[in-house]
Amino acid sequence: MQNTVNRRQFLATAGLSALVLATKTNLLAETAKKSGLMIGYSGITWGGKDEQAIKDLSSLGYKGIQLRANTFAPYKSKPSELKALLDQHHIKLAMFSSGNVEIDPAKFQSTIDTHVAHASFVKALGGSAFQMTNSLRKDGQAPTTDELKQLAKVMNEVGKQTADMGVQATYHNHMKQWGETPEEVDILVQEMNPKYVKLLLDIAHYKQGGGDPAKAVLQYKDVLHALHLKDTKSPLPEKPDNPKAYKFVELGQGNVDVPAVFAALKKIKFKGWGVVELDQVPETNKTPLQCAQINKDYITKTLNFPL
Repeated sequence: MQNTVNRRQFLATAGLSALVLATKTNLLAETAKKSGLMIGYSGITWGGKDEQAIKDLSSLGYKGIQLRANTFAPYKSKPSELKALLDQHHIKLAMFSSGNVEIDPAKFQSTIDTHVAHASFVKALGGSAFQMTNSLRKDGQAPTTDELKQLAKVMNEVGKQTADMGVQATYHNHMKQWGETPEEVDILVQEMNPKYVKLLLDIAHYKQGGGDPAKAVLQYKDVLHALHLKDTKSPLPEKPDNPKAYKFVELGQGNVDVPAVFAALKKIKFKGWGVVELDQVPETNKTPLQCAQINKDYITKTLNFPL
């Protein structure tokens, strides 16, 4: 008799636990469905094979892709062909990498012209935003406040012109460039005109640069337009004597507190693209498609967030 009671108690408890778990999972899924965060994926991992990237990402269920400036030359006179490929695979242009911003006065007009041309390309592809970076950091030399202000000034002018086209200009923080550290990012953000330039927060670059990405989401909620959902591993086992060495890895494999970032995005009720980015496959025996699957599994299974 005692065994029968214990068995009934066990089954009842097990059933209750299963119900609680199922309810919690369903609530998480429902919360995710109501979220304004859209998940995209960057084609950079495919090393220029963008048509294959589009097909692979579509097969995994990703709804958006970030393309790079390398697609501009072959498709600038025929953007409808690339747009048709995106439409065929039911994938949107989530973001476009427009390249560097120069502060040299002699390059001012060419810089403006380049990004405005890219913005026109973005619009033709059905997109609505592009990112700007720079490669002015030389030999680890940090920029001065005046230099950062000048960079923001040029970006503001770019954004002013692209805003008239209905295309949002964004600044992308980046290691080994101006805007590597949280302090540099803050100066740039303060100098950016929010009417014309918003922030694309790369959570891995921000973490590697010494910042807390989740706090940055809260701090810059009013100018946050998009994110790069990315992870970085440091220090590296193969380089124990170099504390600054790092490499980008799949989500959940590195030092970035990705769940905290998602929690911060939920707190601010963020609406926009979160683009998963992996510059290259972290191990040579993997393919870009396999890495994209690993990232998908982390988002959908670990974080219970649907694509």
